[in-house]
Amino acid sequence: MDMIMVVFLALVGASVGFLSGLLGIGGGIIMFPLLLYVPPLLGLASIDVKSITGLTMAQGFFSAVTALFHYQKNSLVNRQLVLTLGLSLFLSSLLGSLVSKQVADGPILMVFGTLALIAGIMMLIPRSYHQDDLTEERVSFSRTTAIAIGIALGFTIGLVGQGGAFILIPMMLYVLKIPLRVALGSTLGIGLFSSTAGMIGKVATGQVPYLLAVPLILGAIPAARFGSVVGNRTDTRYLKWLLAAIIIATAIKVWMGIM
Repeated sequence: MDMIMVVFLALVGASVGFLSGLLGIGGGIIMFPLLLYVPPLLGLASIDVKSITGLTMAQGFFSAVTALFHYQKNSLVNRQLVLTLGLSLFLSSLLGSLVSKQVADGPILMVFGTLALIAGIMMLIPRSYHQDDLTEERVSFSRTTAIAIGIALGFTIGLVGQGGAFILIPMMLYVLKIPLRVALGSTLGIGLFSSTAGMIGKVATGQVPYLLAVPLILGAIPAARFGSVVGNRTDTRYLKWLLAAIIIATAIKVWMGIM
């Protein structure tokens, strides 16, 4: 593999890993367009969409594990929310990842763009910030609603090769009414369910290019740890709007590519 490609993948892994820790996202919503559009601009070989979805699953898994330890230590991971939403996501996400092998790249891109657009619109809805620093033991939510969200979103999350944080966080903030910091920390735990299920499907169907995944993961792990430290020290207003900007910008870019 070209050394330039190795350095590029390590830098992508580090930058996306930092955002994973900072915002509780697996990073696929950032990494997907980076791996799809940037290599040709640098004169590197293009990476096909199915391989990219496999890489995003692998990176999302290792980044989530790294950052999750820090959020757990600060009581920002609600275990009931993680288990309820995570388990409901698992099977439907696994099914979506297995089916994705038979789906053309175009429809996968459209599903990804649609999910990102919905998430971006939700993040623009005004909300109160006064409970965002609550720790997980003071959080309550509707389990029935959480299960419904997991089942409804799981299949599409597995199909596009994402941990799903970019759409799960808006759902937790605006539907389940979870405080932002607990939503970010719990999303990392939930992401392990969907990322593990999705990664099993991607590996089983030969959609993970291992040589490309190694530098990506090695760059992501230390950066995810650093991002989680910075995130806990940052005002939740800034975190919310940064997440909104990232989701909206990615949705626009993906839809420009589709059109």
